[in-house]
Amino acid sequence: MVRVALVDDQEMIRMGMRMVLESQPGIEIVGEADDGDTALDLLSYVETDVVLMDVRMPRMNGVEATRRLHERKGPPSVLILTTFDLDEYAYDALQAGASGFLLKDTPVEDIAAAIHHVHTGDAVVAPSTTRRLLDHFMHARQKVEELDSTRPGDAGARLAELTPREHEVLRLIARGLSNAEIAAELVLAEGTVKVHVGRILTKLGLRDRVQAVVLAYETGLVEAGGH
Repeated sequence: MVRVALVDDQEMIRMGMRMVLESQPGIEIVGEADDGDTALDLLSYVETDVVLMDVRMPRMNGVEATRRLHERKGPPSVLILTTFDLDEYAYDALQAGASGFLLKDTPVEDIAAAIHHVHTGDAVVAPSTTRRLLDHFMHARQKVEELDSTRPGDAGARLAELTPREHEVLRLIARGLSNAEIAAELVLAEGTVKVHVGRILTKLGLRDRVQAVVLAYETGLVEAGGH
Protein backbone atom coordinates (compact mmCIF):
# COMPACT_ATOMS: atom_id res chain seq x y z
CA MET A 1 0.00 0.00 0.00
CA VAL A 2 1.15 3.52 -0.79
CA ARG A 3 0.56 5.77 2.23
CA VAL A 4 -0.80 9.14 1.10
CA ALA A 5 -1.35 12.43 2.96
CA LEU A 6 -3.75 15.07 1.62
CA VAL A 7 -2.89 18.76 2.08
CA ASP A 8 -5.48 21.33 0.95
CA ASP A 9 -7.10 24.30 2.69
CA GLN A 10 -10.55 23.34 1.34
CA GLU A 11 -12.13 20.58 3.41
CA MET A 12 -14.55 19.59 0.64
CA ILE A 13 -11.66 18.95 -1.76
CA ARG A 14 -9.90 16.79 0.85
CA MET A 15 -13.07 14.84 1.52
CA GLY A 16 -13.69 14.27 -2.18
CA MET A 17 -10.07 13.29 -2.81
CA ARG A 18 -10.09 10.88 0.14
CA MET A 19 -13.30 9.26 -1.06
CA VAL A 20 -12.16 8.67 -4.62
CA LEU A 21 -8.58 7.66 -3.80
CA GLU A 22 -9.61 5.15 -1.14
CA SER A 23 -11.60 3.39 -3.87
CA GLN A 24 -8.35 2.88 -5.84
CA PRO A 25 -6.29 -0.28 -5.23
CA GLY A 26 -3.01 0.04 -3.36
CA ILE A 27 -3.63 3.48 -1.82
CA GLU A 28 -4.18 4.29 1.85
CA ILE A 29 -4.95 7.82 3.10
CA VAL A 30 -2.99 8.23 6.34
CA GLY A 31 -3.68 11.88 7.17
CA GLU A 32 -4.93 15.31 6.16
CA ALA A 33 -3.79 18.89 6.73
CA ASP A 34 -5.23 22.28 5.80
CA ASP A 35 -2.01 24.24 5.22
CA GLY A 36 1.77 23.87 5.05
CA ASP A 37 2.32 24.36 8.78
CA THR A 38 -0.08 21.64 9.84
CA ALA A 39 1.24 19.42 7.05
CA LEU A 40 4.80 19.65 8.38
CA ASP A 41 3.53 18.82 11.87
CA LEU A 42 1.52 15.87 10.56
CA LEU A 43 4.40 14.50 8.50
CA SER A 44 6.76 14.64 11.46
CA TYR A 45 4.94 11.72 13.10
CA VAL A 46 2.80 10.03 10.41
CA GLU A 47 4.77 7.78 8.07
CA THR A 48 3.87 8.84 4.55
CA ASP A 49 5.07 7.81 1.09
CA VAL A 50 3.41 10.47 -1.08
CA VAL A 51 1.93 13.88 -0.27
CA LEU A 52 -0.76 15.44 -2.46
CA MET A 53 -0.03 19.12 -1.79
CA ASP A 54 -2.20 22.07 -2.80
CA VAL A 55 0.09 24.81 -4.11
CA ARG A 56 -1.93 27.84 -2.98
CA MET A 57 -2.84 27.86 0.71
CA PRO A 58 -3.01 30.51 3.47
CA ARG A 59 -0.26 30.85 6.09
CA MET A 60 2.28 28.49 4.49
CA ASN A 61 1.78 27.60 0.82
CA GLY A 62 2.66 24.34 -0.87
CA VAL A 63 5.97 25.64 -2.26
CA GLU A 64 7.42 26.55 1.13
CA ALA A 65 6.03 23.38 2.71
CA THR A 66 7.68 21.29 -0.02
CA ARG A 67 10.97 23.11 0.43
CA ARG A 68 10.97 22.57 4.20
CA LEU A 69 9.87 18.97 3.83
CA HIS A 70 12.82 18.25 1.53
CA GLU A 71 15.23 19.63 4.12
CA ARG A 72 14.31 16.63 6.25
CA LYS A 73 15.94 13.24 6.04
CA GLY A 74 14.13 10.76 3.79
CA PRO A 75 11.12 12.95 2.93
CA PRO A 76 8.05 11.58 1.16
CA SER A 77 7.49 12.34 -2.51
CA VAL A 78 5.34 15.41 -3.18
CA LEU A 79 2.75 15.77 -5.94
CA ILE A 80 1.58 19.35 -6.30
CA LEU A 81 -2.11 20.00 -6.99
CA THR A 82 -3.00 23.19 -8.84
CA THR A 83 -6.10 24.72 -10.38
CA PHE A 84 -4.24 26.54 -13.14
CA ASP A 85 -2.42 25.00 -16.10
CA LEU A 86 0.35 27.61 -16.08
CA ASP A 87 1.00 28.29 -12.43
CA GLU A 88 4.31 29.84 -11.39
CA TYR A 89 3.82 28.41 -7.91
CA ALA A 90 3.77 24.92 -9.41
CA TYR A 91 7.05 25.57 -11.23
CA ASP A 92 8.60 26.89 -8.01
CA ALA A 93 7.40 23.74 -6.25
CA LEU A 94 9.27 21.59 -8.78
CA GLN A 95 12.39 23.62 -7.98
CA ALA A 96 11.69 23.11 -4.27
CA GLY A 97 11.68 19.34 -4.65
CA ALA A 98 8.21 18.25 -5.81
CA SER A 99 8.17 15.15 -8.01
CA GLY A 100 5.54 16.54 -10.34
CA PHE A 101 2.25 18.37 -10.49
CA LEU A 102 -1.33 17.67 -11.47
CA LEU A 103 -4.38 19.79 -12.18
CA LYS A 104 -7.13 19.37 -9.61
CA ASP A 105 -9.54 18.21 -12.32
CA THR A 106 -7.24 15.35 -13.36
CA PRO A 107 -9.22 12.06 -13.57
CA VAL A 108 -8.88 10.00 -10.40
CA GLU A 109 -7.33 7.08 -12.29
CA ASP A 110 -4.54 9.40 -13.49
CA ILE A 111 -3.98 10.79 -9.99
CA ALA A 112 -3.76 7.24 -8.63
CA ALA A 113 -1.30 6.29 -11.38
CA ALA A 114 0.80 9.39 -10.63
CA ILE A 115 0.89 8.46 -6.93
CA HIS A 116 2.23 5.01 -7.80
CA HIS A 117 4.74 6.48 -10.28
CA VAL A 118 6.32 8.89 -7.81
CA HIS A 119 6.31 6.23 -5.09
CA THR A 120 8.55 4.07 -7.28
CA GLY A 121 10.79 7.03 -8.11
CA ASP A 122 9.52 7.56 -11.67
CA ALA A 123 8.63 11.23 -11.26
CA VAL A 124 5.58 12.62 -13.02
CA VAL A 125 7.03 14.78 -15.77
CA ALA A 126 5.13 13.39 -18.73
CA PRO A 127 1.76 15.23 -18.76
CA SER A 128 1.50 17.89 -21.46
CA THR A 129 0.67 20.45 -18.79
CA THR A 130 4.06 19.89 -17.16
CA ARG A 131 5.84 20.33 -20.49
CA ARG A 132 3.89 23.54 -21.16
CA LEU A 133 4.79 24.77 -17.69
CA LEU A 134 8.49 24.19 -18.33
CA ASP A 135 8.28 25.70 -21.82
CA HIS A 136 6.54 28.79 -20.48
CA PHE A 137 9.02 29.54 -17.74
CA MET A 138 12.10 28.65 -19.73
CA HIS A 139 11.01 31.38 -22.16
CA ALA A 140 9.94 33.78 -19.42
CA ARG A 141 13.05 33.50 -17.24
CA GLN A 142 16.55 34.09 -18.56
CA LYS A 143 17.90 32.96 -15.26
CA VAL A 144 16.13 30.69 -12.80
CA GLU A 145 16.98 29.83 -9.22
CA GLU A 146 20.07 27.74 -8.69
CA LEU A 147 19.35 24.04 -8.84
CA ASP A 148 20.55 22.56 -5.56
CA SER A 149 23.35 25.16 -5.49
CA THR A 150 24.54 23.99 -8.91
CA ARG A 151 24.71 26.79 -11.49
CA PRO A 152 23.75 25.91 -15.07
CA GLY A 153 27.34 26.63 -16.16
CA ASP A 154 28.67 24.09 -13.68
CA ALA A 155 26.02 21.60 -14.75
CA GLY A 156 26.95 22.23 -18.38
CA ALA A 157 30.50 21.17 -17.58
CA ARG A 158 29.17 18.05 -15.90
CA LEU A 159 27.13 17.23 -19.01
CA ALA A 160 30.46 16.65 -20.75
CA GLU A 161 31.01 13.71 -18.38
CA LEU A 162 28.00 11.87 -19.77
CA THR A 163 28.47 9.17 -22.38
CA PRO A 164 26.70 9.57 -25.75
CA ARG A 165 24.10 7.01 -24.63
CA GLU A 166 23.51 8.91 -21.38
CA HIS A 167 22.99 12.10 -23.40
CA GLU A 168 20.34 10.26 -25.44
CA VAL A 169 18.61 9.03 -22.29
CA LEU A 170 18.70 12.49 -20.70
CA ARG A 171 17.09 14.06 -23.78
CA LEU A 172 14.30 11.49 -23.63
CA ILE A 173 13.81 12.08 -19.90
CA ALA A 174 13.47 15.79 -20.70
CA ARG A 175 10.80 14.96 -23.27
CA GLY A 176 8.80 13.34 -20.47
CA LEU A 177 9.31 9.69 -21.41
CA SER A 178 9.11 6.97 -18.76
CA ASN A 179 11.79 4.29 -18.41
CA ALA A 180 9.63 1.85 -20.38
CA GLU A 181 9.13 4.38 -23.18
CA ILE A 182 12.85 5.19 -23.28
CA ALA A 183 13.62 1.46 -23.47
CA ALA A 184 11.27 1.10 -26.44
CA GLU A 185 12.69 4.19 -28.17
CA LEU A 186 16.32 3.07 -27.81
CA VAL A 187 15.65 -0.68 -28.08
CA LEU A 188 17.11 -1.39 -24.65
CA ALA A 189 16.00 -3.43 -21.66
CA GLU A 190 14.11 -1.35 -19.10
CA GLY A 191 16.62 -2.41 -16.44
CA THR A 192 19.43 -0.99 -18.57
CA VAL A 193 17.58 2.32 -18.83
CA LYS A 194 17.21 2.43 -15.04
CA VAL A 195 20.97 2.00 -14.71
CA HIS A 196 21.58 4.85 -17.19
CA VAL A 197 19.14 7.11 -15.35
CA GLY A 198 20.85 6.41 -12.02
CA ARG A 199 24.27 7.20 -13.48
CA ILE A 200 22.99 10.43 -15.06
CA LEU A 201 21.55 11.65 -11.76
CA THR A 202 24.75 10.75 -9.92
CA LYS A 203 27.08 12.39 -12.44
CA LEU A 204 25.01 15.59 -12.55
CA GLY A 205 24.45 15.70 -8.79
CA LEU A 206 20.68 15.70 -9.19
CA ARG A 207 18.02 14.40 -6.84
CA ASP A 208 15.43 13.08 -9.30
CA ARG A 209 14.05 13.10 -12.84
CA VAL A 210 12.25 16.40 -12.39
CA GLN A 211 15.56 18.13 -11.72
CA ALA A 212 16.98 16.39 -14.78
CA VAL A 213 14.18 17.84 -16.93
CA VAL A 214 14.69 21.37 -15.59
CA LEU A 215 18.45 21.11 -15.99
CA ALA A 216 18.13 19.91 -19.59
CA TYR A 217 16.11 23.03 -20.38
CA GLU A 218 18.38 25.37 -18.41
CA THR A 219 21.52 24.19 -20.16
CA GLY A 220 19.94 24.18 -23.62
CA LEU A 221 20.30 20.41 -24.05
CA VAL A 222 16.61 20.47 -24.93
CA GLU A 223 15.03 23.59 -26.38
CA ALA A 224 11.79 24.88 -24.85
CA GLY A 225 8.95 24.03 -27.15
CA GLY A 226 10.95 21.35 -28.95
CA HIS A 227 12.64 17.98 -28.44
